[in-house]
Amino acid sequence: MMNHFICRTCGIQYEQSTLPDSCLICNEERQYVHPDGQSWTTLESMIQETEYLNVITQDEEYLYSIHTKPNFGIGQTAYLVQNNGFNILWDCITYLDNTTVQEIHKLGGIDAIALSHPHYYATQVEWAETFDALIYIHEDDKEWVTRPSERIVFWSGEKRKLNNGLILHRLGGHFKGGAVLEWQHGNQGLGVLLSGDIIQVVLDQNWVSFMYSYPNLIPLPASKVSEIVERIHTMKFDRIYNAFHRIVKSDGIASVERSANRYIKALKGKLFET
Repeated sequence: MMNHFICRTCGIQYEQSTLPDSCLICNEERQYVHPDGQSWTTLESMIQETEYLNVITQDEEYLYSIHTKPNFGIGQTAYLVQNNGFNILWDCITYLDNTTVQEIHKLGGIDAIALSHPHYYATQVEWAETFDALIYIHEDDKEWVTRPSERIVFWSGEKRKLNNGLILHRLGGHFKGGAVLEWQHGNQGLGVLLSGDIIQVVLDQNWVSFMYSYPNLIPLPASKVSEIVERIHTMKFDRIYNAFHRIVKSDGIASVERSANRYIKALKGKLFET
């Protein structure tokens, strides 16, 4: 591993082995620069600190979550999906050590990595090189890649089939190329949607929400939310996992639909007493 710098606030790794001037991801209205200022680390430094560890948990048959403790960067969860001999890592986390590599190899390794949006690019190139995998990113988010690699496949259009029953869908919204992963064989064949932040499972896990910026609380327009709901009806899933291990356990499509209706009513001022 080379000495590529990592933003401590968002966890994104850069191509530079010299200190970057600023973070492309954080200096943008969907993220933020930490009030204490921009700070940097490297993966090598994180491993040497021995503070971090990755917890790998089986959430259901053929699905594992991977989360770093203590939280680093945004604190998201990555998911490893086992799909009939094809393993895909959905979204990415920054921390990667030998223990994690060994445990994932026991689970069959990683054949592909797919990303919902730029906030979770993390150390995706390190993961891809370690497991000899390709990275799938929608071409609409190409400008946000901070560490280029020949392993990155910029896919186009509204959907991309990766394997039998594994389909990427571009929904946009939070980012122009914002994607979700439809896993048709998950949840005992009822289907699973891995949504990142594109569809956000909220604290009441019977509901979801949609935002342009989560930390800065900038909503999406009603027209875009309606468009997302229309696309959802073309997919097969009953359960939803978001990027922070919150889960809509069942009736996922109906949850998205009623949540969208509530969201749109709120935007139009029809949810509140006057």
